[in-house]
Amino acid sequence: MLMWIIILALLVIGLGLVIVELVFIPGTTVVGLLGLIFTGTAVIISYNHFGSDVGFYVLMGTLVATLVALFYSFRTGAWTKFSLKSSNDGKVNEGLLSDLHIGDEGVTVSTLRPIGKAEFRNRIFEVKTLGSYIEQGQPVKITQIYSNQIVVEPINQ
Repeated sequence: MLMWIIILALLVIGLGLVIVELVFIPGTTVVGLLGLIFTGTAVIISYNHFGSDVGFYVLMGTLVATLVALFYSFRTGAWTKFSLKSSNDGKVNEGLLSDLHIGDEGVTVSTLRPIGKAEFRNRIFEVKTLGSYIEQGQPVKITQIYSNQIVVEPINQ
């Protein structure tokens, strides 16, 4: 009786880990391998302890249970409540740079370390420096504009 409890526990844990690998954390393979190891250990124990007939039935039952569980979990959509349904389609400074020119002056809205935000012409843009840190509220000047990036430098007063 104890052997059956051990075999069933290994099978349930193994099947659970395989489903977790496929549905929740695909690509890690560690959890899936652990699930296969648990399931394989249960089948091997059943072959060794109960003989080839019982071992074969445990193997076939395990395969059928795995296929049914996977089919049911994907077919019913039970896992859709865990999936991300929204996406971020926005891009930084997209289409907003046409009003800006090299030499325009503005003021930093956040500390630039070296990336932050600055205000030019009453609009806030994400800007970057060439490695220097600029405190919030400091005047800056645009030195380069390329690939939707604005490069600024502090204005020395």
